[in-house]
Order: sequence, then C-alpha cells, then structure tokens
Amino acid sequence: MPDSETFSPELDALLAAPDQHTLLLENARVRVLDTRIAPGTRTPVHTHAWPAVHHVVSWSAFVRRDAQGVVVLDTRLAGVEAAAGAVLWGEPLAPHSLENVGGSPLHIVSIEVKPT
Repeated sequence: MPDSETFSPELDALLAAPDQHTLLLENARVRVLDTRIAPGTRTPVHTHAWPAVHHVVSWSAFVRRDAQGVVVLDTRLAGVEAAAGAVLWGEPLAPHSLENVGGSPLHIVSIEVKPT
C-alpha cells in the first residue's frame, strides 16, 4: 500500500467498503478484487491505491463522488458504458464513493497491479 494520506490504509476498499469488495487473491505482485454494487447502493468512501485491469461481469450506470461528495463522474452524462466481458484499464482512485444509479448489479473483477 502506498504510504501517503491519499491512500491511507483505513480507506483501502477491503477495509472501508467490505460489503462491496471481496479479496479473491493477493500476492506480492497483484491483488484481485471482486466488486459488486447492487442497484441503489452507495459505497462508503474508499480508495484503490494501485492501477488495475477491470473485467466487467455486469454493467450498470454509476455516479462516482470524491471524499467531499462532489460528483466526479456520472456515467449517464459522460456516455460511459461497457458491455459484459469488456476489459478496461484504470488508474489508482483517490478517496471516493460509488453509487449504482442503474437498474442492474454492477459487478467488476479487478486485478490491481502492485509496484515491483
């Protein structure tokens, strides 16, 4: 885990938002998370300290807010959508919450890449 205030250990997704994040595998090089956010659910504020490859199992529109609650991404307004089976790249995410504003579960398996 990077050592800074932005990525403080207590905000790690597994600790700060355990109802939505499950650890599938972790070693010195990667951490694999299963993320499931039900329709109408908003996660607690949390972080993702490492860049990741995201495999979309199922997609739903969502709103990402920063730690102060300011909307930083609304997929409906941004025209962002991914089909099941899509693979996406994502940079580390500073403190944020995510709300599933669609009608389907949002289910992503993420392979976080740790520094060597």
